[in-house]
Amino acid sequence: MATASNAQIFMNVPAVRNMAKSFGNIGNVLTNVSKVLEALSTILKTTAFIGLVGGAVVAQYIDQIRPQIKQMGDKCIELQKDLNAAVVNYENNDQRGASRFHL
Repeated sequence: MATASNAQIFMNVPAVRNMAKSFGNIGNVLTNVSKVLEALSTILKTTAFIGLVGGAVVAQYIDQIRPQIKQMGDKCIELQKDLNAAVVNYENNDQRGASRFHL
């Protein structure tokens, strides 16, 4: 049975870098979607003010889902940073990187 002193850890560095890049791309897309939804909500609220009440309902729906989309985008960007840091720590043979991921 392997112990902590003789266990070896291997990482497919290119695959992890690709995962980090994918998470970064997803995070950026979700951040942009959140910004567009915020602009749409503002426009719909303005139109509701001048009498188009249906826009207010849609704006309320957008305001409910936008925070979750922004949160998912932020989490994806955080994962990108964590994965990139793990690769750097692995490449530098730095044991401090092991504290970011628990088995």
